[in-house]
Amino acid sequence: MAIAARTKIALAGAPLALLITTAHVANDAFSNVLPAFLPTLQLRFGLGEAALAGLVALIALSANVLQAFAGALTDRWGRRRAAALGLLLSSVLMSFIAVAPTVGVLVLLLAFGGIGSAVFHPGAVAMMRGVGGRITFNVGLFAAGGAVGTAVMPVVVLAVLRGYGAAYVPLLAVVGVVLAVALFALSPVQVRPRGATPPKVFDAALFRGPVGVLAFAGIMRATAFVSFSNAMPLYLVNVRGFAADAPVIGSTLAAYGFAAAAAGLLAGALEGRIGRVRLIVLSMLLAVPVLMATLAVAPGTSVFFVLVALAGLLTNASVPLLVVSAQDMAPNNVGSASGMLMGFTWGMAGVAYLGFGALQQAIGITPALLASFLFLIPAAALAARVLLRHRAQLSER
Repeated sequence: MAIAARTKIALAGAPLALLITTAHVANDAFSNVLPAFLPTLQLRFGLGEAALAGLVALIALSANVLQAFAGALTDRWGRRRAAALGLLLSSVLMSFIAVAPTVGVLVLLLAFGGIGSAVFHPGAVAMMRGVGGRITFNVGLFAAGGAVGTAVMPVVVLAVLRGYGAAYVPLLAVVGVVLAVALFALSPVQVRPRGATPPKVFDAALFRGPVGVLAFAGIMRATAFVSFSNAMPLYLVNVRGFAADAPVIGSTLAAYGFAAAAAGLLAGALEGRIGRVRLIVLSMLLAVPVLMATLAVAPGTSVFFVLVALAGLLTNASVPLLVVSAQDMAPNNVGSASGMLMGFTWGMAGVAYLGFGALQQAIGITPALLASFLFLIPAAALAARVLLRHRAQLSER
């Protein structure tokens, strides 16, 4: 395990946790901004739902699936260096989505900007585990930061588009650049002890073992989350009749994202009282009827936003608990385990969204959304089975 080499300017404890979490806010704000642009891209390039789903799958592959392998590289390079470089790439490249002149350029921006996010996450979450205090709460705080960024960015970019035009969206990248520099300059250097064996770039045993099974449960959970986030803007425009840049789109994604952020913190606080396994299972199962209810009420109403927020809370509550469980099961491969549960699961869910995009065209957006929500049921059952079988390895703290 890497040892933190302190310097005179390196942060530690709560200040370091705050810096890493703020960096996560910025990274996910840029890397998850695509849903807010989907209606606009559909109009500009004349893309169908299946083609849009292809863009979602592309960013899922580059930004998330690759995290399982970027985690091993992070353990080799050093967490600080990987996190800072990843944030720099994702914030700069993803900020140009709004002004991509062709579909080909858009594809390149999503591919390489997503790789930046893939490099950022394993290093940053591994750093967060080592800042001290309660591990689950720290990882929950980290997860909350990403959800906050995802929630805020749609509102910001749509406001910039309406008020100033697409040409001004890339200026937002300055925030990511500044935080990337701060993360590199103020985080402690990670030094691997002499004689330590470098982790494998691809560890098949990790995928075949309980961490791999837990990741599969995470994929099914993320499928419901990704489907809601990406299909809801299209649902509001194509089913409910709103404009492509209507404020309700950003407000809906923001309510969902902010609640998802709160879920990470709440899960860390409630784990000791409710229990990790019980909290994971209950949150997933209760999310199903709430997600379905969001499609049964009028968008933009107070009831609608309450249901959207509750859905985000329940769908995302298990994320930090699953991540820490995977880390506990792979103490010598924390970066890889983190990448598998933080990104690989989201990425594979994004790839699965290709099928839901085709399903949307075949049977309609609403039935396809309802089908995606049902994935939470087997996800809860599989997670419970794995965690109960390996309960002795879990550090519920």
